Amino acid sequence: MIQTGIFDKNVEEYEKWYEDYSEVYQSELAAIKEQLLKLPENIRGIEVGLGTGRFALPLGIKEGVEPSEAMAEKAIKRGIEIIDGVAEKLPYGDMQFDFVLFVTICHLDNINKAFAEAYRVLKPKGSILIGFLDKDQRIAKEYLEKRNRSTFFANANFYTVDRIKSILKEARFKDLEFNQTLFDDLDEIKKIQMPKDGFGEGSFVVVKATKK
Repeated sequence: MIQTGIFDKNVEEYEKWYEDYSEVYQSELAAIKEQLLKLPENIRGIEVGLGTGRFALPLGIKEGVEPSEAMAEKAIKRGIEIIDGVAEKLPYGDMQFDFVLFVTICHLDNINKAFAEAYRVLKPKGSILIGFLDKDQRIAKEYLEKRNRSTFFANANFYTVDRIKSILKEARFKDLEFNQTLFDDLDEIKKIQMPKDGFGEGSFVVVKATKK
């Protein structure tokens, strides 16, 4: 993942965002949780690029990969087992997990390699789940307009839904299912917004796809 040094040096700013935009964060969590609930119970999964554990902890994910040492320290304190590594070369054997979660694809060096690695470590019929800001919607556009003044998004790569569909299909995933949330500008969201099926209205999209 790119920009590891920026994350190492700005952990408190990263954490503060989740406090300042609590309703945004909770809305994103609700959308991911809705997709996770479609999976069987008592299964093993990881989050890739899990930061300080802000998503893994409330979603019940107990392990994952994080390249930023400072971020990983926070996640470990939250009780999550962390392995140092990157999405493009996951430090796991083949067919280890029932699901793999990504919520930080805009910071990946190579999204194609990352999805191929997720496919490799998933068991047959395992699921990839990806939460991302749709490049075609308002919040990603807002970040792009302000990227020169942004600590975390100066070099971020945002993706359209069509591009994510294409990369998932190239990686041999099938049965794509989408939901969405964040239907207003970032600073206008003052209450939790529950997810809706599909995409094209909400800025935050979650896709679930299955390994063939």
